[in-house]
Amino acid sequence: MTTTADETRLMTPGELDGGPGRARFAALASLREALDKPLTSYYLLLGASALLLTIGLIMVLSASSVYSFRVNDGDSYAVVRRQLIWLLIGLPAAFIASRLPLTFVRRVSVWAYVASLVLLFLTIFLGTEINGNRNWLGVGGLAIQPAEVAKLALVLWAATVYANKERRLDSLHQLVVPVVPGMLLATGLVVAGRDLGTALVFGAILMGMLWVVGAPMRFFVLTFAVIGTIAGGFAVTDSERWSRLTTFRDPFADYLDTGWQPAHGLYALSSGGVLGEGLGASQQKWGDLPEAHTDFIFAVLGEELGLVGTLLVVALFLAIAFAALRVARTTESAFVRYATFGIVVWLLGQMIINVGMVLALLPVIGIPLPLVSYGGSSLLPSLTALGLLIGFARREPEAAAALAARRRSRSTGISAGRVS
Repeated sequence: MTTTADETRLMTPGELDGGPGRARFAALASLREALDKPLTSYYLLLGASALLLTIGLIMVLSASSVYSFRVNDGDSYAVVRRQLIWLLIGLPAAFIASRLPLTFVRRVSVWAYVASLVLLFLTIFLGTEINGNRNWLGVGGLAIQPAEVAKLALVLWAATVYANKERRLDSLHQLVVPVVPGMLLATGLVVAGRDLGTALVFGAILMGMLWVVGAPMRFFVLTFAVIGTIAGGFAVTDSERWSRLTTFRDPFADYLDTGWQPAHGLYALSSGGVLGEGLGASQQKWGDLPEAHTDFIFAVLGEELGLVGTLLVVALFLAIAFAALRVARTTESAFVRYATFGIVVWLLGQMIINVGMVLALLPVIGIPLPLVSYGGSSLLPSLTALGLLIGFARREPEAAAALAARRRSRSTGISAGRVS
């Protein structure tokens, strides 16, 4: 094989020699080709979600075993069994969500928003207070967190409103009303229940939705100022919460009190090293680390699976965000674009806050790690949201055509087998 002078100038020596340069070039070309396939987003969402759920179930089993043994009369598997039940409920919910018509989702979103406000209002007066937050509401024999359901309801409602106003979003009034007052109302109800962490997630969702519809920068400055003032006032008026918010700068300064949880989270991560101590080998879950299977499960994961395990979890969340944003960028549906972006801001933002808490980069504000931490109230809405994302991805014209062709090919193969 010969090359011209022009071709030679465009190729590196390593590529001409068939060395590492050519291998890297071929690998990048293969990766680009794989990413350009119509079903890439669909399979990335499926695969990353499935892996996160698997890791989450394993880590809930490991992180909760000691706690469960102590509070459930020697049954180390009681907590993980409950998580498995929620997962078995959530998977069909995700499947159904992925098949729902968009018109139905948009119609139901308004009622979901209203129902979430009612539940948040009831929680203020009838809710149960845990760890200083009144964010649990008893429904029959179950206790749920209405704020977790409200996250999905807020995203879908705001996406529906903005999709209906698609041609009028050049007006600031149309950008603001009714989404901003509606979200601030929900945030106010959460703040009344003293749940600062969820209020910050609501604020992140609002900021993300305003950004994707093109709100001007001055509006972001004003909104950040308002949210910051409210959050600061909420923290200053509660001495315990203020100490928790300021302890993250140096958890060891108040090691025996407010610094206990973040300090032991850092102990867990540091002892895990690169490869971890091995599944089930965490020392911190034996009582030193509070909320080991909920808010601080990332610390146990880092102790048992090391830096590799923590980076894998973060990479899986980034894969979900990458695939979802590909769908948002290529879709022709305004509702899909806005809903997809809102869900990404919610799940990715909550992951960042949770990881930041464990790394002592952010205050401890009681935010679970989506799909990984224990809790049905968090798991069900997250799975439903992922089901919607998967449904959006499979409805894209090229993806739908590829899936239809695959089904035809499969049915043709089955028919040919029967004839033979």
